[in-house]
Amino acid sequence: MSGANPFAQFEKSFSQAGTTYKYFDLVSIDSKYDNLPYSIRVLLESAVRNCDNFHILEKDVQSILGWSPALKQGSNDVEVSFKPARVILQDFTGVPAVVDFAAMRDAVLDLGGNPEKINPICPADLVIDHSVQVDFARVPDALAKNQTLEFERNKERFTFLKWGAKAFNNMLIVPPGSGIVHQVNLEYLARVVFENDAADGSKILYPDSVVGTDSHTTMINGLGVLGWGVGGIEAEAVMLGQSISMLLPEVIGYKLVGKLSPLVTSTDLVLTITKHLRQLGVVGKFVEFYGPGVAELSIADRATISNMCPEYGATVGYFPIDENTLGYMKQTNRSEKKIDIIREYLKATQQLRNYADESQDPKFTQSITLDLSTVVTSVSGPKRPHDRVSVSDMPQDFKSCLSSPVGFKGFAIAPEARAAFGEFQWDDGKTYKLQHGSVVIAAITSCTNTSNPSVMLGAGLLAKNAVEKGLSILPYIKTSLSPGSGVVTYYLKESGVIPYLEKLGFDIVGYGCMTCIGNSGPLDENVMNTIEKNSLVCAGVLSGNRNFEGRIHPNTRANYLASPLLVIAYAIAGRVDIDFEKEPLGVDANGKNVFLRDIWPTRTEIQEVENKHVIPAMFQEVYSKIELGSQDWQTLQVSDGKLFSWSDDSTYIKRPPFFEGMTRDLPKQQSIQKARCLLFLGDSVTTDHISPAGSIARNSPAARFLSDRSITPRDFNSYGSRRGNDAIMSRGTFANIRLVNKLVTKTGPRTVHIPSQEELDIFDAAERYREEGTPLVLVVGKDYGSGSSRDWAAKGPFLLGVKAVIAESYERIHRSNLVGMGIIPLQFLPGQNAETLNLNGRELYNIALPESGLKPGQKVQVEADGNVFETILRFDTEVDITYYRNGGILNYMIRKMLS
Repeated sequence: MSGANPFAQFEKSFSQAGTTYKYFDLVSIDSKYDNLPYSIRVLLESAVRNCDNFHILEKDVQSILGWSPALKQGSNDVEVSFKPARVILQDFTGVPAVVDFAAMRDAVLDLGGNPEKINPICPADLVIDHSVQVDFARVPDALAKNQTLEFERNKERFTFLKWGAKAFNNMLIVPPGSGIVHQVNLEYLARVVFENDAADGSKILYPDSVVGTDSHTTMINGLGVLGWGVGGIEAEAVMLGQSISMLLPEVIGYKLVGKLSPLVTSTDLVLTITKHLRQLGVVGKFVEFYGPGVAELSIADRATISNMCPEYGATVGYFPIDENTLGYMKQTNRSEKKIDIIREYLKATQQLRNYADESQDPKFTQSITLDLSTVVTSVSGPKRPHDRVSVSDMPQDFKSCLSSPVGFKGFAIAPEARAAFGEFQWDDGKTYKLQHGSVVIAAITSCTNTSNPSVMLGAGLLAKNAVEKGLSILPYIKTSLSPGSGVVTYYLKESGVIPYLEKLGFDIVGYGCMTCIGNSGPLDENVMNTIEKNSLVCAGVLSGNRNFEGRIHPNTRANYLASPLLVIAYAIAGRVDIDFEKEPLGVDANGKNVFLRDIWPTRTEIQEVENKHVIPAMFQEVYSKIELGSQDWQTLQVSDGKLFSWSDDSTYIKRPPFFEGMTRDLPKQQSIQKARCLLFLGDSVTTDHISPAGSIARNSPAARFLSDRSITPRDFNSYGSRRGNDAIMSRGTFANIRLVNKLVTKTGPRTVHIPSQEELDIFDAAERYREEGTPLVLVVGKDYGSGSSRDWAAKGPFLLGVKAVIAESYERIHRSNLVGMGIIPLQFLPGQNAETLNLNGRELYNIALPESGLKPGQKVQVEADGNVFETILRFDTEVDITYYRNGGILNYMIRKMLS
């Protein structure tokens, strides 16, 4: 049972304008507070405020207070509980969450309970931003056409979400067409400090903190709000009032000194930091930025760096709150009264930083320094976001990638094929040529950069300079501009750069993630045919945060992350192997060569335009009506019922089978006997490889399922839009065309049914194993599950019958999601892997689990055709074990509600 808060005596208050504001005086609790990193102070405040010796224990508070630089992951792990202030979701992950909540209500009713007890307890904000696709680009009214198609394809999903907003308490839905979830969070949803009503009429103050169902939730760290991505399953538990069980992290101090060059952008900086921290190794750790260089960065710059936290592998990339943070709140139309209260609270609890004051620097596990003046213009690619390349090195780097063996930096193009090209005719009657390195997609996209006025206005100024010099972009290149919020459009229009962007083909095509998540839409058939016929390595250039193989478009084998300015530059060049220093982009009206340096704006020029045109009134105008949505949204009719009326005919929304056969009592724990290996995989298998994403291939099991229900290919929509239907999602699990399964000879979503030696689609093989009563395992390499946090990367394997995964290492969020679905994550011992143990994936696997007494991190024996080896059980906490024994986190929550 919950008890009184043992830290109640540390509650203090102040008054402003007749209102009393209460808070916990962290400074007075223990002198050790002074040395804590600012990110750890947020964890501490939450533990102190929520301590009831039931959900949050007094020892959690003492453990957090006891954080020290000597803490090392894996040697002296400390488990603590953390209750975030809120949860944020996007629609691709939000739909399954609402589906699960609706199904949980049904399950509670079936087991004799009150279904209306199932509600979000923790506030949940859901932003619909993943549905819109770049079907139309470089045509009049592309925005309106794409949004019309978005509603046609997703009306059923949107109706379901609107029902959820009415049926469940404490859930806010931000309608489609509003922007990208993380940018809307930054500009509008973030509180920085919460004000909650107390029973006595006073207000309770505490730091804003958030977990989200997207790994780039970390973007809000740039505003001083502690937050990170979790699995959809774990987020649902937080919504139901559960705390997060986590290991107290190491905190890496990243010191910034100096100033950026006038010609360098925040994108160049984040790509530099991403490569640096990936090399250092910060997985599972907090990174906290400090030093005088931080004060030189705008909040938008900081948010760009925090956004790519998943790419450098840390749990958070945190910038403590300073006066610049409060200035950004004013710029984005937060009230002066609110800002004054926040300032007083932060000062009272020593959570307001002065980056120039070294005496405020906390102790860190490790400190590293970056001199901002050393950052150069950069891109990252062709297949991973942390493979930074200086723009000056791109010609040679791309040439090297063509000849190198297949890998993250190689395409293994034979010498005789490196000069390959193809020609095609365009609508203008002209013949165009494609070769290795030709740009076919150029997208200004993603909250990573569209949240930052400096790079967006910089792109606009570069476009203006380019048009005035007579430069243009080849007509077959699919160019697009998808802002992260309506505010971006507002200041681009006010600054006068929109006509120049449109002249180059960068029309606004929608408000959402779009190309960055694979919603790039189709390329022209002539372009695709030319690429495929000649086996060309063509390129996409985007201002995004992910460029994993197969993500952006099936026909762009090379994809480079770049600033919005460089997206335009490479689009004008038409190829990625250009040497910008030596080769011109084109010629002006006088026949004079025009180089990139001739059209590139300086940071000073950009800041002058930003200071003039990015003003609070814009944010007021856009966000005052954001919750109303478009006319299409307003006219959606939804029922008032508290239980959802499932339709057997729906291919979008389906009651999931997770709770079928569930009882009030715990199921019996059993070992895994005579399991087969469904997939035998290597290193860096991402959630893009596992989770259904992007378009539905016409020859896939999911396509056959839809075709059997008389749905034509043009109406297949994307996997993301159908995340509310498990029948489609299970068929799309591991459906990535770039999946390398060592059980088969060719790349793609195929495997071998071992008993018959028949090669099948992965889903079909899993179904045959199910019919035979055979449990399944996966054997994989390092960093399994890296990439975006996706609940279906765990739900999908669960529905395929996977009982355990044996890996060299796991991405943090994905390991948590596997546990949340009741899948056992096992890890090879250090120095061991499938190769050293002579495994080939064709064995029968027996995994011996004790009937009782499971312990975090214990050794578990695996036997594979007589080959016996030990693994580490990656249940990292006692809570993990509790979830597993219940069959998953949602089953645990249902039993808890019933008890």
